[in-house]
Amino acid sequence: MSDLLAQTRVALRRPAPASSDYDLNSDVILPEGRKLRPAAVLAPITKGSDGYDLILTKRSSALKHHPGQIAFPGGKQDDADHDLTATALREAHEEIGLPASNVEVLGQFSAHETVTGFMVTPIVAFVHTPFVPKPEAGEVDVVFKVPLSHVLDPSRFVIESRHWRGHRRSYYAVPYGPYYIWGATARILRAWTDSLPST
Repeated sequence: MSDLLAQTRVALRRPAPASSDYDLNSDVILPEGRKLRPAAVLAPITKGSDGYDLILTKRSSALKHHPGQIAFPGGKQDDADHDLTATALREAHEEIGLPASNVEVLGQFSAHETVTGFMVTPIVAFVHTPFVPKPEAGEVDVVFKVPLSHVLDPSRFVIESRHWRGHRRSYYAVPYGPYYIWGATARILRAWTDSLPST
């Protein structure tokens, strides 16, 4: 696979449709005028030993939203955040100890609607120098890296389903080793994958 960082830079310059946790469930009728809370996540790319890696987290099982799931560092926008990029950078510093001064923000992908009522904007950034992750107690159980070539490979994605609120719901998953990446995180990664220029 060619340079995924260069391909991502190109993709970030091209508008793409928004994604949703409901994309694979055509039977769901979303109510008009629903209130979605703005949020942002940071997708931090680092230089790995064999290409590029993406930093992800395993959320604490004690959290109200998406407990125990694999996620990007991020959260809801605070009043003090002047934009969603600031939200993503602040949350990444709080959750994994990544200083904003150590990243180059490359851009953002279209927002993603979650079943929990958030409109999440993915902010993509490149981490300049290695850092020692510091998981936020009570929020993050594990900080780990996954090869970018794995999570941006369309052949790695599967569509699975489970019962949720009395209905069977389908979703994307892109498993990696012991980590089951699914739901909103996998859907955002799939949208990122689909936006890459063909080679």
